[in-house]
Amino acid sequence: MAEAAAESTGLASITKDWSSDITTFKGVPWGKAMMWIFLLSDTFIFSIFLTSYMTVRATTAEAWPNPSEVFSLTMFGTTVPLLLIAIMTFDLITSSGTMALAVNYGYRRDKKKAVIFMLATAFFGAVFVGMQAFEWTKLISEGVRPWENPWGAPQFGSCFFMITGFHGLHVSAGVVYLIIISYRVWRGYYDDTNFEIVEITGLYWHFVDLVWVFIFAFFYLW
Repeated sequence: MAEAAAESTGLASITKDWSSDITTFKGVPWGKAMMWIFLLSDTFIFSIFLTSYMTVRATTAEAWPNPSEVFSLTMFGTTVPLLLIAIMTFDLITSSGTMALAVNYGYRRDKKKAVIFMLATAFFGAVFVGMQAFEWTKLISEGVRPWENPWGAPQFGSCFFMITGFHGLHVSAGVVYLIIISYRVWRGYYDDTNFEIVEITGLYWHFVDLVWVFIFAFFYLW
């Protein structure tokens, strides 16, 4: 009986401890904890996608299309390999910088600059999505489909559309998320906080940028 009572008291104590405040672990905002959990689950999904891609590429019997040729652009009569991809990568890296500045100014409680840099981040994200739409349109016009392509292994198309499409969906959602949070910050919804929401938004955006680094390395450079 004593052991049962102790166990009951222990569970009640844990429940009381976790429900006693709006923060977890006595210092971490719920929003930040939940964002980390979401990002962890998303990490598993992207890891599965990239692992599946590498497995397919390593085991296919047909030659894999050369990314330097597939993703090249012709500028002033000269073919430049991976030009668009390099610009897209630079764009996302720049957006990480503006997001970091937004977080910095958020904790300084400088709403105006925090909102400016969040909107700048959203702008870079929208530019990235636009360039990705151009890339998809170009490849589709050249005959790339999920089941075939003119350059080699038919699995190339399905891997390309699945991985870049899923990442592009995350970037698009991030742009919308940034705009909404920017509006709410500007309207004063978080004036009674220390603007953790800006950092939480930054966690998501930096994750999206980090995932692109792996996609760039494994899909475009390999």
